Formats: sequence, structure tokens, C-alpha cells
Amino acid sequence: MQSCGAARDRLCDPSAEVSAHYLIDTDGTVLHLVDEAQRAWHAGAGEWAGRGDINSRSIGIELDNDGATPFAEAQMRALEPLMHGIMQRWDIPAFGVIGHSDMAPGRKVDPGPLFDWPWLEAAGLARARGVDPGPRDATPEMFRQVAVAAGYTAPCSDADLLQAVRLRYRAGAEGPLCPQDFTPLGHAALWT
Repeated sequence: MQSCGAARDRLCDPSAEVSAHYLIDTDGTVLHLVDEAQRAWHAGAGEWAGRGDINSRSIGIELDNDGATPFAEAQMRALEPLMHGIMQRWDIPAFGVIGHSDMAPGRKVDPGPLFDWPWLEAAGLARARGVDPGPRDATPEMFRQVAVAAGYTAPCSDADLLQAVRLRYRAGAEGPLCPQDFTPLGHAALWT
């Protein structure tokens, strides 16, 4: 979207068939668009941790960003208390905090490689990345097993799965599957 106002207009337009519970402007202003107890149409088709129909079981927060610019610090500062409150009200663990790219690999790429997941991890608001070194003999089958154990259960190709994990944990990483792709997912017991 060209602006937060344009994003708000689209998210509030019934004919667009897309919405979110919250929208955060680049200046940190939080707009509450849909009551948390109501379903918003932000996720679309996808799956996380073996559960589909993400719209019915999630709170959607959109941040105004063009995908090419780092997210504003003011947005991250506004996001932190908003998420803390939501997670307390709805008893959501850090494992349950995901981006669209996590639940719909190959179909969604947001929030994208410029989103500051480490900020949320440090605040205890997102699953912390693992530290165990990955297997030297990494295979796509092993990677899928580890990714599924970490919650990536949506049907997708090996390439889309790798891209989704890299968008979240290894922004900017390219090339074939390597041991470092396993590290942030943890679950060393699966390859040791």
C-alpha cells in the first residue's frame, strides 16, 4: 500500500474481502479495526502446527510497510505492548506468533526479510531461534522433518518451505539447503 490510510481503507472495505484486527502506522499509531473476539480476514489459506483456518484462530496485526524499507522503530515499539496484551488476554505462547510467510509458504512472503523478528524474540514475544549446529549431511527430507516439528505444516514444495524459514530466521540467505538453515529451528535431537 502507498500509505497507512490506503491500507486502512482497503482493510475496512467489505468488497476487498481482507481485514485485520490491528494496523500499525510507521509513526507507531495503532488502529484497532476489528474486535479481537471477531474473525478478521487477514491470513487466507494456510496452516501452522497442523491447524488450518488460521483466520478463525488468530489475531491479525498488519504493519504499514512497502516491503523494501526496514520497519520503523516506532512500529516495533508500538507492536511490543500490543502483542504482550493480546498474548496475555488469549493465552498465546511465543510459539504461536507467526508471520503470513510461516503459515502459507510459497503464497505469502510478508512480513518479509526486513521485519525485526529478533526484537520480538528478545522481548519473549516470538519463538527464540535455536543455537544447535545443523547436520553436516543436510537433506530436504531432514529439513522438512525439523520444520514440521517447528510448526511449518502447510503443504508446500521444499523450495517454498526453505524460503519461508529463511524469511523468518535467515533473511538474505540464498543458495541450496545448508546446515545453517536448521540451526534457528532447533530440534537437534532429530539429527543427532
